[in-house]
Amino acid sequence: MRTPKNILIVRTDRIGDVILTLPIAGIIKKKYPESKITFMIKEYTSELVKVNSFIDDIIVFDNYNFKGLLKELRTKNFDTAITVYPRFEIALLLFLAGIKLRVGTGYRWYSFLFNRKTYDHRKTGERHELEYNVRLLKHIDIEYTPKRGSVDFNFIVDKASRKYIDDLLSKNNFNSKKKIIIIHPGSKGSAVDLPIEKFNRIINVLSAQVNIQIILTGSKEETETCNSLTKRGVINLAGKLTLMQLAALIDSSHILIANSTGPIHIAAALNKNIVGFYPKIASMSPTRWGPFSAKAKFYQPKLDCNNCTRKQCEELNCMNSIEVEEVTNYILSLVKEN
Repeated sequence: MRTPKNILIVRTDRIGDVILTLPIAGIIKKKYPESKITFMIKEYTSELVKVNSFIDDIIVFDNYNFKGLLKELRTKNFDTAITVYPRFEIALLLFLAGIKLRVGTGYRWYSFLFNRKTYDHRKTGERHELEYNVRLLKHIDIEYTPKRGSVDFNFIVDKASRKYIDDLLSKNNFNSKKKIIIIHPGSKGSAVDLPIEKFNRIINVLSAQVNIQIILTGSKEETETCNSLTKRGVINLAGKLTLMQLAALIDSSHILIANSTGPIHIAAALNKNIVGFYPKIASMSPTRWGPFSAKAKFYQPKLDCNNCTRKQCEELNCMNSIEVEEVTNYILSLVKEN
């Protein structure tokens, strides 16, 4: 195999997906330090990629139509493309662009457009998403086994975002002697969430502690949900932060509490304490989508069920079986220890 010199990594989906793809840039650079690595991503996740020193360039997928993107790919003269997030349009673009080595899944009808194929059924959730991503690198002669607590995401918060958060907290009369606990109650439908009433009970317990500052975060669409959880002493920043500002806030925090959603992976990349809530559905489980970190604690339904589906989980209200007292006791123990 020829040494790859100009590599394109394609990951045009959501926040957590992109974060869990970032480590492969550093893994590739360690093996091929002279290579150039470009990430193709969506505009709203571009902030996450720009701060990674192993990534030399980005292509913003949203900025082009099909013809424009094809022209851009041909201009860049990539010799290798690794499609982490497969779509027919992407596979066709890479083929038409004449990229010689095209790595992708072997399980789609359009997989003939890839000439190096990986046969993993990700929906079975047998491995973590990060592990699935790394396994694609075997086609460029890289064998690597990621381990929790030792993976380098090379994710750095920029100074401007850090200053913005410091100023914002100051305006909200934040007491720096308190430990910040971020609660991010939404997931934009990526998983089955812990019921809002459970979050409300968690907030009631934690907000009574004099050494804790609770901050609610979420997208603009989740503002109403966060408003329903806001009470005296709780700072609500839902819909008020850019992605990198959210990362800066997480970096300033002690613990992030969330469902299976993008910010939980930002917290893992920043080596923060994490408490996450996950259904028992294989494709949504912590085995596949948990934060890849040694500082994470997961809670799942107490119900004993097999081959769980989203419909079944929602109908049985499985997530409601997670016990708040157990969660809050663990969180308070983290606050006390550190």
